[in-house]
This record gives sequence, structure tokens and C-alpha cells, in this order.
Amino acid sequence: MNAVPPSSEPHVMPTYGRLPVALSHGQGCWVWDTTGRRLLDGLGGIAVNTLGHNHPRLVPALQDQTAKLIHCSNYYQMPLQEQLAAKLCELSGLVNVFFCNSGLEANEAALKIARKFGHDRGNDSPEVLVFEGAFHGRSIATLSATANPKIHAGFGPLVPGFVRVPLNDIAAVEAAIAAHPNITAIFLETIQGEGGINPARIEFLQALRRVCDQHDLLLMLDEVQCGIGRTGRWFAHQWAGIQPDVMPLAKGLGSGVPIGAVICGPRAAGVMKAGNHGTTFGGNPLAMRAGIETLKIMEEDGLLANAEAVGATLRGALTAGLAGVAGVVEIRGQGLMLGIELDRPAGPLLAQCLEAGLLISVTAERVVRLLPALILTHDEAREIAARLVPLIKALLAQPKP
Repeated sequence: MNAVPPSSEPHVMPTYGRLPVALSHGQGCWVWDTTGRRLLDGLGGIAVNTLGHNHPRLVPALQDQTAKLIHCSNYYQMPLQEQLAAKLCELSGLVNVFFCNSGLEANEAALKIARKFGHDRGNDSPEVLVFEGAFHGRSIATLSATANPKIHAGFGPLVPGFVRVPLNDIAAVEAAIAAHPNITAIFLETIQGEGGINPARIEFLQALRRVCDQHDLLLMLDEVQCGIGRTGRWFAHQWAGIQPDVMPLAKGLGSGVPIGAVICGPRAAGVMKAGNHGTTFGGNPLAMRAGIETLKIMEEDGLLANAEAVGATLRGALTAGLAGVAGVVEIRGQGLMLGIELDRPAGPLLAQCLEAGLLISVTAERVVRLLPALILTHDEAREIAARLVPLIKALLAQPKP
């Protein structure tokens, strides 16, 4: 493997532990590094590249839009915003949308909605119920909602107003609401991504919906990573047959073009008024066109069904390959959002997979995370497993640290 020398980025702030590779271009679910080596992309830009790389219909659409209008101030009407918002409301059954640039910004907007919802009801100190294992972003507010103490370190004091309970424990939720009368919203990822691919169970989501209705709380479901078809439905919570009051989105919505969105249902749709929130770049024409084209291509090409079917192939190949292997704790997730939890740190697999021509992620220290493009084929799914399984077996065959 040809390493990128450490001095190759001396002027870039060292906020990332980069792998020794630089990517040049991509096609479908494959990318090439700057030495010409071909790699299978099992990460999809961390669930961003919904349509893979260099999609034959997305790229011309973006080229067309850049020749027309890339940016326009939100001082003016935005027909493309209304077009994308209408489609998102149609798919979700919700009411209106605020557009921003990222998942972090979408989650920040959701937290502002929760606080203003409380203030509008006479609650001067609104609190938000959040969950162990959660990750909602790295701004000061979303950092405070996040459960990972490692990313808290050095950034205190954290923002107050959050109450944390275990995931999938409805008794703990009800006890927290009884003990904290200022709670105005429940905020969680439908499937925790950075926390280790931990799904909220269907019956738990349904119970949360009932609790929020009973106590006039907002149910806010962060679908930044698990939404936009990744699980085989447009939004992961749709497997539970419920609707949230607030739903942040980002990542896969623009197929690589930065975009974020917050979709609100009737209970939350009227909370924000003119002047309460805003953005310079959010909702720009290029991002809106990317979102419109992404959803259109997903529908025309049946990518939700593909995510479900190919995800089943990938999970089946991983399950078969790792059956009976000591040290494999669990394979979990849904569709093309899968995690393999090991009984030890999985970090060494990053470089080993790269050497084997496969891009993956390791999260929560012990979980191998797979988030490939939704255009992944059955053969490519089997190839991911063929490259990954022997490396996991070899790692687990070593003495446990």
C-alpha cells in the first residue's frame, strides 16, 4: 500500500486520524486512489453517497444547475426549495421543511424547535430527553445531546437542559418524564450510527409516540444517517408505523452535495416564525437540485427495494462467514446500515481492509460499520463480505488485548 506521507497536509488542521490513502475518482460503488488502485467502497462517504460515484443522471443534473444558479440568498423565493420540500412532505406525511447544510445544523434546528415549543407553552426552562449511545453532532449544543464522553472532553461546560436515559427502556423514559416536568421533547436516532448501529426497537418507538401524545411532547427522530432509503424504507421509523413531530435529515439526501433538512409535523410546524432561525447557504439551488434528483432517481430505480434486498444478501454473507467465530458479539442493523460488534477493539481492521481494497468504518471502538451506496449489487455485497470476513477472523484469532 502506498502511504501518503505525514507531511502531505501540513496546513490542514489535524482534526482527523487519516488513513494513508488519497482518493482520486469513483464509479458506482468503486473508487480509485491516486496511485491507480481500485477499492470497493463499503462506507459510501459515511452514508452520504446514496447513488454511488459519478452517477450518469445525477452528474449532468448538477452540471446543468451550476450553469444556471449555484447560490441565491434566502431573501428571495426559492422554487427548488418548495419542490424538494413538497416531495419530502409527501414521502414522510409531515407538513413543512427548513433547509440547512448538514446533519449537525439540522439537529441544532430541532433543538431550537424543542426549546421554543416549551417556551410557547410557558416553560421557561425546557429540557430534552436524550439517550445513552446517542450522537447528534459536534457543536456545543449537539455535543451536549451526544452521549460520548470522549468528544465532550475539553469542551465543557456543556449546555444544560438534557436528561439522559438508556435506549429501548420505556420505563426509564416514563420515570424521567415524571421526575423532570420541564421535558418538552424526546430526541433520538431511530438507529444509532456513531454509537454502534443500535436500533431503537419497533415497540419502543411506538411507545415513545404514545408517551409524547399523552404528555404533549415533541417526538424528534434524528434520521441523519439512517434515513433516505438506507433501511429499505424512506425513513427508518416507518418500519414502526409511526410519524415523528420533528425529523432532522442530511447525509444521503444530496448524494454528496452538502444538505440538511428538518421536517416538521403539525405539532411543530408552526413553532418557528420569521426571524427565529436562518442560514446563508442552506437551501441553495445546487443543494436543492441534488436533493430533487436523488429522490427522483431513487424512485425510478427502485433503490429502497434494492437496499432491503442487497442488505439482506450482505447480512447473510456476513452471518454465514462469521458463524461460530468466537469474538463476534452481534451482527445488527437494517438494509444497508449494518454493524458487526466484536469483543475487542476493531480499529486495526481499518488499515487491513484498506490493504485488501475495501473501505469501511469502525465506530464505538468495537463495531465494524458498513454504509455502502444504495446502488450496491448482490455481487458487490458478497465481495464486501469476501474481503472483510477473513480479516475479522484473523483479528479474532489473535490473543485478546
